Amino acid sequence: AARPKTVFALDFDGVLCDSVGESSLSAWRAAEELWPEQFRSETAIGEKERVMEAMRVVRPVVETGYENVLLVRILLEGLAEPDEVLQDWLPMRKKWMEAWGLERNVMVEQFANCRDTWMKEDLEGWLAPNRFYEGTPQALACALNKGEVYIVTTKQERYTAQLLGDMAKTPVPHERILSTTLSGLPKTSVLAELQEKYGNEDTRMVFVEDKIATLEKVCATPGLEQWELFLVKWGYNTKEERIRAEENPRITLLGLTEFQSLVEA
Repeated sequence: AARPKTVFALDFDGVLCDSVGESSLSAWRAAEELWPEQFRSETAIGEKERVMEAMRVVRPVVETGYENVLLVRILLEGLAEPDEVLQDWLPMRKKWMEAWGLERNVMVEQFANCRDTWMKEDLEGWLAPNRFYEGTPQALACALNKGEVYIVTTKQERYTAQLLGDMAKTPVPHERILSTTLSGLPKTSVLAELQEKYGNEDTRMVFVEDKIATLEKVCATPGLEQWELFLVKWGYNTKEERIRAEENPRITLLGLTEFQSLVEA
């Protein structure tokens, strides 16, 4: 069979879907189970809206969903201001995981269970806080018609599939949703596998992300030179990160209309 002209590897949260509303509310539900005394008090309920707003500010630091659970507690208890979280998240995450006796795998499972319960009890309610960025479902549909499309995401596959099918009305085959949360593989390994499968001189390899650190890891990984790297302007990144992208010769900044043109090219 003829090899496709373009392979698209698209991140999901922050590229196609603005999911911060849902992930923050799911994190609050998980925190209520983990720390009922702190989260079910009248004080906490009164602070919930403030915490939800702050979660949008700190969203650029989140790599995997369970981190939202830590963040809601840090923000509720005023253990750090949002700008401090943006500056120092990795040492902060380590510190509070240890202080609160938490394990990553347990947190991932517990966060997933909270989401699953919410979806089972009230799918409409779970979908409602999510939204797709303007024009992205249409751009995705166009990409699916034109080339090989993979969603490369830290979100678990079933949530991604649900949102693409039910909300964006653009279903993507399950085997095309590559979730790194369960595989444990970094996105660089996923891109290397895709390049091995499809890469040759005639193929254009396009990776679209909203996390500068992920793109910088691709730049630093030998053998991934064929990938064209794009950082979206509308996703979960900061002004400083967008400046870093502009200064990197391998990374192109992308606006929504440019994203549509890229896909339609």
